[in-house]
Amino acid sequence: MESSHISALQLKHAGIERQLHDEMSRPMPDAVVIQALKKRKLRLKEEIQRF
Repeated sequence: MESSHISALQLKHAGIERQLHDEMSRPMPDAVVIQALKKRKLRLKEEIQRF
């Protein structure tokens, strides 16, 4: 169970990383969106590390 939960969290983390990369690649990146994505990514990273 823990392994599948960690895998799901890692997939979400990778998805956010892709969204972050896409947003930062735009000609006019939205700083608010970038900040929100970074916060979500950090929360997921912290949750992954708890296991």
